[in-house]
Amino acid sequence: MIEPTGRRAVTRTRALAVTSGKGGVGKSTVAVNLAAALVARGERVVLLDADLSLANLDVLLELTPGMNLQDVLEGRCGLHDAVRHGPAGLRVVPATQGNPRMSALSEREHAGLIQAFSDLGPELDWLVIDTAAGMTPSTLQFCAAAQDVLIVVCDEPASLADACAMVRVLKDTGRRSRFRVLVNMVAAGEDPRLTFQRMVDLTDAIAEVSLEYAGSVPYDRTVATAAREGQPAVVAHPDAPVATAVTKLARDTGRWPLSFTASGQSEFFWENKIHNEVMERRART
Repeated sequence: MIEPTGRRAVTRTRALAVTSGKGGVGKSTVAVNLAAALVARGERVVLLDADLSLANLDVLLELTPGMNLQDVLEGRCGLHDAVRHGPAGLRVVPATQGNPRMSALSEREHAGLIQAFSDLGPELDWLVIDTAAGMTPSTLQFCAAAQDVLIVVCDEPASLADACAMVRVLKDTGRRSRFRVLVNMVAAGEDPRLTFQRMVDLTDAIAEVSLEYAGSVPYDRTVATAAREGQPAVVAHPDAPVATAVTKLARDTGRWPLSFTASGQSEFFWENKIHNEVMERRART
């Protein structure tokens, strides 16, 4: 269970959705390692498995069986009771696997789930959300509810086309217009900024969309080794190229501007953000 630390009078809790247009691009690996790298920097982090019906983070991290999001939604436990402790201080809220009911939540149920995380807001710096791949209703809902969206792509046409389609849907439905893009599994000699530029070119026809280059992560066999060990690569192999890249990404997140702009959708930690803005304005007067 997460306990309040009393560390800050004014919190800046933010939710980051790590997503992708298609599977197979290393999205979950990025989410797990980014969350672990943020913990290593002293941040208070919870990793949410938001692939509600095909969850796998508990398997990847060899978590002890216990309560999960389905138990929370069905009233068998509170959100605090579903938090599991993973490697190196990483805390995880797992989902369930193979339950079609979880893949068909109503908008009201999604909103209730998002609202439930407000109880954790004062105790957290980051909620890292590992969404399902593709444009499932739950993925779109979680992306709309997060303060930041990190789209993971790799240098292949289907990855870029599907990521572009996700951007279009989220923009056209009024859910969001600003995205960060991480180029993953970069091969030796490959220029990740060219991959990013190809995605920019694909989204040029979408009005008022902003894509920001978040960096790149190299292809590294260490990722598979760490997965077999049930550990994030940044923990098990901190000197590996993938660990170096993700550690830099974690450091860069501290420079991402914090937005207080309302999206018109259910949003993680919205009440905390309003409170922080009011308190900071008072502190300046």
